[in-house]
Amino acid sequence: MMENAAGCPVVTLENAAFRIRDQVVVSNISWQIRSGQNWVVLGPNGAGKSTLVRALIGDVPVVRGSLKRHGLPLERIGFVSFELQRDISAAEENLDHARHFSGRPDDRTTARQILFSTIPRSLSREEPDEEHAELPPEFKDTIVRLGVDHFLDRPVAALSTGQMRKLLIARALAKSPKLLILDEPFDGLDLDSRRLLLDALEKFMDGKVPVVVVGHRMEEIPKNATHVALLKNGRMVARGERDKVFASPEWSKLFRKEAVVSPNELPAGTNVENNGEEIIRLVGGRARYGDVIVFQDVDWTVRRGENWTISGPNGAGKSTLLTMISADNPQAYANRLLIFGKPRGSGESIWDIKRRIGVVSSEFQVRYRKTITAFETILSGFFDSVGLYRTANRRQREAAAQWADYLGINGLRNRQFDRLSHGEQRMVLLARSMVKNPDLLILDEPCQGLDMANRAVVLGTIDRIGSQTDTQLLYVTHHPEEIPSCTTHLLVFEPRTTGGFKARSLPIGSGS
Repeated sequence: MMENAAGCPVVTLENAAFRIRDQVVVSNISWQIRSGQNWVVLGPNGAGKSTLVRALIGDVPVVRGSLKRHGLPLERIGFVSFELQRDISAAEENLDHARHFSGRPDDRTTARQILFSTIPRSLSREEPDEEHAELPPEFKDTIVRLGVDHFLDRPVAALSTGQMRKLLIARALAKSPKLLILDEPFDGLDLDSRRLLLDALEKFMDGKVPVVVVGHRMEEIPKNATHVALLKNGRMVARGERDKVFASPEWSKLFRKEAVVSPNELPAGTNVENNGEEIIRLVGGRARYGDVIVFQDVDWTVRRGENWTISGPNGAGKSTLLTMISADNPQAYANRLLIFGKPRGSGESIWDIKRRIGVVSSEFQVRYRKTITAFETILSGFFDSVGLYRTANRRQREAAAQWADYLGINGLRNRQFDRLSHGEQRMVLLARSMVKNPDLLILDEPCQGLDMANRAVVLGTIDRIGSQTDTQLLYVTHHPEEIPSCTTHLLVFEPRTTGGFKARSLPIGSGS
């Protein structure tokens, strides 16, 4: 009917509209997914892509029109998304409270339990419990190639963003799905993992099971994706065979938006004299989870005037290191770590540290689950709170408004933060991190989930922050092309021959 292709219909939508709480987010969708088709869904931040694919798995109600799954059981739909990762983390936090009161604080959910919790019993050779379950043989190779087998017995709370994403992809494949939906599956993965996933996806797409991939980066579109759907402002503006859609005028206009006209100067302080003051010193740094050593013997000093880019594979401990610095990880107390010249554990308040640090990361975004407006979220940066519990003064409100204007997110100010798309939330959290003009800005993969237009805004803003203000940067990325030009030094994590990782410091221009 709507898409000319061989194969049986798997999902059909007719003039469908979908609602999140009391707001219709996507409307007038007519779309059919058939066996033998592999779809890519593209569109700017806030277009409704995640809402659309969540509707396919029954997470979002249909308020108009119809959605038919043609006998496809919901439990045979493999699904991966940031929202799923957030929900698992939230559930684990709630369980932590119960474990504390029951006297079982160490009884943590493991990656193995998450992986095997959704395998149909008919597909597993053993009962699907954490001790004895095995993957169906046809999936073992993919699980091993993605490296998931190395951390199956690690607590979920100890996994990096990239490791958690790999686990959820493995979990989706382990269902032996009849439909596979991957919402930004490459976010958080290092270069080798992205290549492995792309290769695995392309092999999977050679079968009869249809695949739907939501994305923003053209280089991550599988070569054997057959069809493309374009969303903008909650509507599907084009759909059909890949080459025809990419030749359409709708594609050329998809990511256009009103230009963000930023002033020459950031709404922040100006540079101070680089006097060589130590901002961070870590001596013989070590991090471990149980018997697993993540990194050790890390010596690192950050001085005033330096901006550092941190790189390394998934699971190397980059995010762990950053949470130690931001006073969010108790492993800081087991290390010789000085922040702003003061040793951790010397009696300083974590709020004294947080007052001088801004943070943008996936881990923080997962924790920020509050039903407040985007503008209130920005204001909460003045108080280092998750949520807003104090009244902001006029100066603070003016500063928040300036950052919203600078980043081009004024249109989000009165919308509920928890109803924004992943990319829109990321832009709001960047504004939140900068309103107090922090001495140190921690950016752990800040471009995750951003469309190409917002990536350009964020990367340009980061460069200006690092070169025009007294805020210093610690920046993590898996995309070398996104390393800020204001970077002065690199911290590179590399595998140790004895297990775990080590790190070496390199000034930019060292030839390495």
